[in-house]
Amino acid sequence: MDRRNSIKSIILGSVAGGLAVHGCKPEAEAKAEDAQILEGYSYKYGRTPKEKERIVELEAEQFFNGHELGTIAVLSDLILPADDKFGSATEAGVPDFIEFMAKDIPEMQTTLRGGLMWLDHESNTQFGTEFKSASEDRQKQLLDTIAYPDISVPENELPMEIQFFSLMRNLTLTGYYTSEIGIQDLGYKGNTPNVWDGVPEDVLKQHGVAYEEEWLAKCIDQNRRGIMAEWDENGTLLT
Repeated sequence: MDRRNSIKSIILGSVAGGLAVHGCKPEAEAKAEDAQILEGYSYKYGRTPKEKERIVELEAEQFFNGHELGTIAVLSDLILPADDKFGSATEAGVPDFIEFMAKDIPEMQTTLRGGLMWLDHESNTQFGTEFKSASEDRQKQLLDTIAYPDISVPENELPMEIQFFSLMRNLTLTGYYTSEIGIQDLGYKGNTPNVWDGVPEDVLKQHGVAYEEEWLAKCIDQNRRGIMAEWDENGTLLT
């Protein structure tokens, strides 16, 4: 299994485990919420009025400068580049996602900005140019020094630059695999009905049983699986 498939397996497990059950709201209440349109709010998905206000407020701010966002774009594409089917992290809007998260969770800001400064300092020291302008080989050479931490050491005890890369990697994967491109890459379709064509023949033989032909025609035909069963007054299956 390659690196990209390994990542997808981890993400799919997280998605499946994190599904929450939400109660249905009365139709009138749902329509009232839909009618609340906040100026500047352009997302298609639903949010509470307070959440919408928070999103608009954060998007009106700017944390990273142009140079920092350019470095984030280069770094996120090194972490998750395009393949022959799907786009890269930047094509999925990951830099904008990281900008948003840095404003939404200010505790990240020092580590993120400090790490970007560290990348430029080390790149200038070793290669005579800022990180985003260095060759890809040199960029990867530098990242190799911070991408593989000693897992026996608690993360909060690791050097800042290693904490930075770990945070950037997590944000990149989160941003990518919650984007439209990333969801297509995962092949995740949400909850869908299973197609079941009955107990396997070898298992039936093992237990000395078999399906009745009449029931096979009514129950196992997948072309009819969307038809609701009907019964007569005696409990006999009709369709």
